[in-house]
Amino acid sequence: MPRPFRPVSSHVPFSDLAHAAYCPRQLYYARRDDDRGPPADVAERRSLAFRYRELRDADDATLSELPVNVTPEEYRTALDRLATRDDFDALCDPADRDVLLTGKDCRGVVHKLLGDDAEQPPVPVLVSPGDPPARGVWEPQAVRAVAAAKALSWVRRREVPRAVVEYPTHGVVRTVRLTTRKKAAYRLALRTVRGLDGPPPRLRGSDKCDSCEYRGQCGVKTRSLRSLLGL
Repeated sequence: MPRPFRPVSSHVPFSDLAHAAYCPRQLYYARRDDDRGPPADVAERRSLAFRYRELRDADDATLSELPVNVTPEEYRTALDRLATRDDFDALCDPADRDVLLTGKDCRGVVHKLLGDDAEQPPVPVLVSPGDPPARGVWEPQAVRAVAAAKALSWVRRREVPRAVVEYPTHGVVRTVRLTTRKKAAYRLALRTVRGLDGPPPRLRGSDKCDSCEYRGQCGVKTRSLRSLLGL
């Protein structure tokens, strides 16, 4: 018999919010099966986010041996473009890394923390091992980014108006600003996690089901979704 669906802490994990933003039923399966950890190759993919300067000059052979999801030429071009960002130096040498944040409502790890001072607020950074969308970030990752910013704001006792999501296998970095719409999506995901005590209804006619790793348990074939959630 599966364990009762109960949170183990009043602080909602960032990963649960990402699941809930994608599909509440997916969150139910992940928590029921205690299946919320990242796959084995995630660490190698995320490590690219700390090698941008080095990899800008890497040759084709070197890049071909790395978990890069574009051609070597495309990757070097992406890193050259990335180097024009004002925060490029901070992304390469963050003030801190793998920081566990416990906020008022949520808790989780941010992979980089860009430094703050009297003039600039701190910026939490989430590193995704997957592919970026054409623009912006995937909605589950946006919800996760808002959660990270809110948790950091709670810890530091100052406003944190933005977060960053990196896709190092593509050399792409996207800024997530805490807009009204994104904060509303975060609040909805938070309510969903806290209110879920059993399997919610299946999604109907949604493209999301095609990429869900729990599709088999809902009566359809499975395929991994971890990259969309930034796990």
